[in-house]
Amino acid sequence: MHMIVVGCGRVGSTIALELQEKGHDVVVVDRREDAFRRLGDDFRGRTVTGIGFDRVVLRRAGITAESSVMAVTSGDNSNILVARVAREMFGVQRVVARIYDPRRAAVYQRLGISTVATVAWASRQILTVVLPHESTPTWTDPTSSHVMIEKRVPSSLAGRRVEDIVEDRGSVVLVTRLGGSSIPVAGAIVQQDDVLHILTPADSVDAVDARFSGRTEVGS
Repeated sequence: MHMIVVGCGRVGSTIALELQEKGHDVVVVDRREDAFRRLGDDFRGRTVTGIGFDRVVLRRAGITAESSVMAVTSGDNSNILVARVAREMFGVQRVVARIYDPRRAAVYQRLGISTVATVAWASRQILTVVLPHESTPTWTDPTSSHVMIEKRVPSSLAGRRVEDIVEDRGSVVLVTRLGGSSIPVAGAIVQQDDVLHILTPADSVDAVDARFSGRTEVGS
């Protein structure tokens, strides 16, 4: 598959090398020629020096509607321009833009552009280290408004129905028990040490944590 990576910083160079390792045809675009040094001597793809949202530059990179384009420069505005030009001018469907301001994600989503919010992701990873007993999302939607978390059922919640545990805070979409997983039906009873995969609004994670830690009672 033809992959175009715009931006050869640490993220872009890492993505390019991993895509090459998986056997894809990779072209890396950056406005600074010296940025390509990050790719190292083992990179076998092509490099194109120029502005990533310039149509001439993208044509030199071999862009077609079948390409995949990743905009991972250090600027939100540049990334969204790359993504929009690729999508609107060349008909590329697989486009993703790195963003630093997660508040922009909803706008980009309406334009049909997938985003990765660097700040939100990094913040979650740091909190995982400093707050090991609190939930860390295993999945976040593009707008960062909803997350998937995993919670192990303590003895205090064993024997409860799944819907009673989370109530209006979210939905239990999967239960993992003794190495197997299943989608729970209404009225399903949880057992101690079950792992519940819960889809919840991001602003409800603390409330779910409190329920599992015993800081609040079910039904409160």
